[in-house]
Amino acid sequence: MTTQMTQVAKPVSPAAGRVPYSAAERVRAYRQRQRDGLRCLMIEIRHTEIAALIRRGMLKANERHDLDAIRDAVHAHLDRTLDVTP
Repeated sequence: MTTQMTQVAKPVSPAAGRVPYSAAERVRAYRQRQRDGLRCLMIEIRHTEIAALIRRGMLKANERHDLDAIRDAVHAHLDRTLDVTP
């Protein structure tokens, strides 16, 4: 009888390398966002929408996979489109 060992690959998450927040830190961040008048949403964005942000100069092509840069570009787009001053 032969015994085979199999390795299960761990999935790589986008947050790999980040230290998870404690519950208290998450609550503090949530309350600070409330004080700042912000809402935290999770949205799905299409590749074509990212390409449009790049074409309009709101996102650099080499930042297309940088979540923080995409967030900033979406904020810039909303500010311009909705004529909102932060």
